[in-house]
Amino acid sequence: MRDDVFAYIKKKYRTEPEYLWMRFPGYAVFRHGDNQKLFAMVMDVSKSRLGLPGTEIVDVLNVKMRDPLLAGLLVQQEGYTRGYHIGRGSWVSVLLDGTVPFADICRWVDESYLATASNEQKKALRPPKEWIVPANPKYYDIQSAFRQADEISWKQGAGIKAGDTVFMYVAAPVSAVLYKCRVTETGIPCRLDKGAVHIANLMRIRLLREYPPDRFTFDVLGEKYGIYAVRGPRGIPEKLSEALK
Repeated sequence: MRDDVFAYIKKKYRTEPEYLWMRFPGYAVFRHGDNQKLFAMVMDVSKSRLGLPGTEIVDVLNVKMRDPLLAGLLVQQEGYTRGYHIGRGSWVSVLLDGTVPFADICRWVDESYLATASNEQKKALRPPKEWIVPANPKYYDIQSAFRQADEISWKQGAGIKAGDTVFMYVAAPVSAVLYKCRVTETGIPCRLDKGAVHIANLMRIRLLREYPPDRFTFDVLGEKYGIYAVRGPRGIPEKLSEALK
């Protein structure tokens, strides 16, 4: 199973094992390319060192959990122990002897990769997110733009990435969410500083759906979903997300 783990990490994260200790030739570590942080470590150790009965040498995988509670629950299950050699924090050792299914092992490698990633990597790796984004007709007529094309450029909000969904809230006199769009591209350079309009980067958004102007009005957003202002990109509550679908 050691070889299977190595192959999985190489294919998904393009990372090769490093052997750092002459005294322990069977210890292999995997690190992030940018911050050099360890996200996985495979070792051959005696069961007795893991607090298990017997002296048989077994392969174990050390991985880090983002949630200490999850780590605590895992070590109560067969095939898991507190992280050997890295006992502090939320590290867990997983036996590579078939006790834990390979699919679960891959899941914990992915979890550890996220737990130890840099902030930039975490942003890039996070699941797609939903946002409400304001559009002020005073500065740009988004309704006319979408009548002419299904995909337009828009000011990119902080934290938004390709694959996210944006619901465009058109300000007064419309005062309602009118469009559901998918972000297709981000990071398009644009240096605009004109009056109240300041743009550093653009994103491309593709129209997916249009809503009636009397459906998700400013009053409805406040009364039903607790949104009383849309001054910039913001996440949306689950109840509104379901309604918009």
